[in-house]
Parts: sequence; structure tokens; C-alpha cells
Amino acid sequence: MIIGSNLVFCENLTSTNTQASELLKKNDIPEGTVVHSDFQTAGRGQPGNRWESEKGRNLLISVILYPGSVKPHEQFLISMTISLGICDFIDRHLPGSKVKWPNDIYVKDDKIAGVLIENSIMGDSIENTVAGIGLNINQEEFPGEIRNPVSLKMLTQKEYSRNICLNDLLSDLDKRYKLLLYGDRNSIRNEYVSRLYRFNEQHKYKAGKRTFTGRITDVSVSGILSITEENGKTSRFSFKEVDFLL
Repeated sequence: MIIGSNLVFCENLTSTNTQASELLKKNDIPEGTVVHSDFQTAGRGQPGNRWESEKGRNLLISVILYPGSVKPHEQFLISMTISLGICDFIDRHLPGSKVKWPNDIYVKDDKIAGVLIENSIMGDSIENTVAGIGLNINQEEFPGEIRNPVSLKMLTQKEYSRNICLNDLLSDLDKRYKLLLYGDRNSIRNEYVSRLYRFNEQHKYKAGKRTFTGRITDVSVSGILSITEENGKTSRFSFKEVDFLL
């Protein structure tokens, strides 16, 4: 087992990703080390966003990885791998989880998890990766400013053991990570694309001041999203360049 071979628990943290990054500066940390916490005072999502979580109700973890065989230009494969591992875990309890590009996990139209991947790149290699995950398990009430949140308990009406959930999640992530290291990377990308929220469905999007209708058709290993518009033109977007409209 790689992911979960070493567990570091802190009851309260500013952020599990921040703590993992600090560990990388100070110690020789084994690959697969998982920092987990009951509560974050400054949980981080994508740049400019916070991750809010009620104390002791959800999973808040960061995984330290050394994916040296993954080149910087294909680093989004790491995000794909982590996202699929989370979907595997959710599928243990209910089917139909999807990945909303670039790295939110949805059940139907509601967000159950978020991923924050931070890569340290040195030259032509990835020196280390911190993969942060916030996964809603037992929380039932969320701040009003959070859009469309959901948890396992809200979906199934069951209370879950977070320790069991953590072990299951780490097992699923470990299997996916080994596939990234030793298996068929094309299968990772293909499955990620097939699991995309709104994949091959007509929906409205906004890029800058332009609103258009199109179908999500692909994501590259560098994370570029392809949307084929109604006129047949395929447009490509990097992070923060396109918004999903209802």
C-alpha cells in the first residue's frame, strides 16, 4: 500500500494541504503519507475559494505523493486519478458520481467533494504532489453561501463511521494511484472523460462576456477542456476560463 502507509492526524489545522507542505520542507516524508484533520480554520479550495466543513463530520485529508514518472505537461493525470478514486469510494454507497471539471465531485447536480492538487515542479519533473480532498460525509447543514452542497448522509439517510470511510477512501485512491504509476494512463483519461458531469450533453456556458450552448467532449492530460458548440466549432478552455450555467 502506498497511499495510507503513514497517517498524520491533527485535530485542528489551518489547512491539511498547508500542513502537508510544511512536512515536506522539514522531514523525509514517505510517499503516501496522509495528513487528516477534524477541522480546518482556513480550508482551501481552488484559488480564491475556501473549503467549509463542520468539525468532526467530514473527511479532510491531504496525500503526499512523488509521481516522478508523470511529466509536468501531463500533470492533470494526477487530478484525474484522485478524482476517480473518490468516485470509486462514493460508488461503494450509491452509484452515479460524476467529476465536474476540473476537480469537483458531484452526485446528480450537487457537490459532494472537492480536490486541490498542488504540484512542486523542478525542471522536467514533478518533485512532489500534495493532493487535498474535502469529502462531505455526515454534515447536513451548510452555510447559505455555499452552492448546491450535499453529503453521503443527506443522500442515504445513514450515519457513517469516518474511520471506516477514511480507510475505504485511501484503499480506493491507492488502487488508482498504482494504475497511474504502473498501468495504462490512457484508460485513466478515458474513464475520467466518460465520468464528466454534463459529458456529451447540451448545456449553456459562459466564457468572458460570451454565452453559448455546447457539449463537453474531451479533457487533455494538461487539463484543457474541450466544448463543441452548436455550430460545430470546438473551443478549448483552461481553468477559470469558462463557467457552467444552469
